[in-house]
Parts: sequence; C-alpha cells; structure tokens
Amino acid sequence: MILRVVSIALLFCLPFAVSAQGTNITLGGINAQPDAPVEISADNLNIDQDSGRAVFSGNVVIGQGDLRLAAGTVQVTYSDEQGKISALNASGGVTFVTESEQAEAASAVYDLDGEQLTLSGNVLLTQGASALTADKMTINLSTGNARMEGRVRTVFEQGDN
Repeated sequence: MILRVVSIALLFCLPFAVSAQGTNITLGGINAQPDAPVEISADNLNIDQDSGRAVFSGNVVIGQGDLRLAAGTVQVTYSDEQGKISALNASGGVTFVTESEQAEAASAVYDLDGEQLTLSGNVLLTQGASALTADKMTINLSTGNARMEGRVRTVFEQGDN
C-alpha cells in the first residue's frame, strides 16, 4: 500500500521535475518523407514573386506523406527557382497529426530542408490516452525524437483504470 501511495505521489511530482529542464520523447507515428510532394489547400492564396513567398489563409490543410498540418494561415518559403519548398510558417491555431499522435499549438515552423518541426505556444501533445503540454516542442522528423520545453506537464495513462 505504501509503495502504491509513493508511486502515485511520484507521478504527481513528475510534471514539476521535468518542467525545469524540458523532456525528450519519441513520436512513433512520424514517418517523414521530405522529398514527398506537399499538398496544400486553403480558402485564399497570395503570392509575392519578389520575395519568393506564398501565403495561404483560411482553413489551410497541408499534407506530406502521412503528416497532416492544419492552420489558419501558412506562409510558404521557396528555396530556389524550381519551386522547392524550404519552410512552412503556420499560425492561427495549428494542429499536427500523424497516425498515432496529435499536437496542437499557437504556431509552427516546418523546416523541410532541416527535417524539423517546431510548435510554439500552449503546445498539447496526445499519444493515445497520455498527454503532454509545454510552451514549445521541437521534433526531428528524420528520427521521430522530440524535445518539449517550458513548463512541461504530463499525464501518463498506466493501463486499465
């Protein structure tokens, strides 16, 4: 009985212990394909030829392989004249979905060249029945490893309740 009480107490302390330094996690459902086509749909599109940027706004949905990203506005930056996308900057409430995870944040930067996704502002990550929150989450899309920083809090489901 005492062991169970101590275990429960440690679970409540865990969010505070990891919040000071951040926490590393692995996202199992990410299968990034940086060379796969990027499909974007939105209500509006504004293109600035001089800066090499396009801004999609209104119900933006982006798909690349098994990854899905939805946001209010997404700015696309192109790296060359052939139209290769180098980065996506999303804002206006962002949802990132894979086969087994879902994350929400205020904004996100998807660096296709660096194979990295950074979500910022009230980040909520759900993996099945478990949830993690933080100020910022950075995901290495080639490895599936992620780091959550800034007031990290966790709820881990431990089997049947």
